[in-house]
Amino acid sequence: MASEANKNRTLMAVMGDEDTITGMLLAGVGQVSNIPGKEKNFITVDGKTTDEELEKNFDIFTSKRDDIAILLINQHIAERIRLQVDTFTNPFPAILEIPSKDHPYDPEKDSVLRRVRRLFGE
Repeated sequence: MASEANKNRTLMAVMGDEDTITGMLLAGVGQVSNIPGKEKNFITVDGKTTDEELEKNFDIFTSKRDDIAILLINQHIAERIRLQVDTFTNPFPAILEIPSKDHPYDPEKDSVLRRVRRLFGE
């Protein structure tokens, strides 16, 4: 049974490169609102995006917002803030690392898959 705090978690957030964000927006994932602190549920990461900006947005999506149920993040972007991704242990939002057009998925780098392997003693 869902707790009261998690009933509002109805959105997906995305941290990705331009192609990933474009695809997700075309699929209907994007939301833009006037509510302070909840303006957008996505961030487009390019060569100018600093690690500090990534950490700040990761913190906003995972800790400050109560409407995010799933955070999709390109794996190559998660690598830039790996410590923060690996140490996030809350059940919500679920963090899923996804591939991008130019960076294939590597299961050895996926923090969720590594936790599952540890749980099963592999």
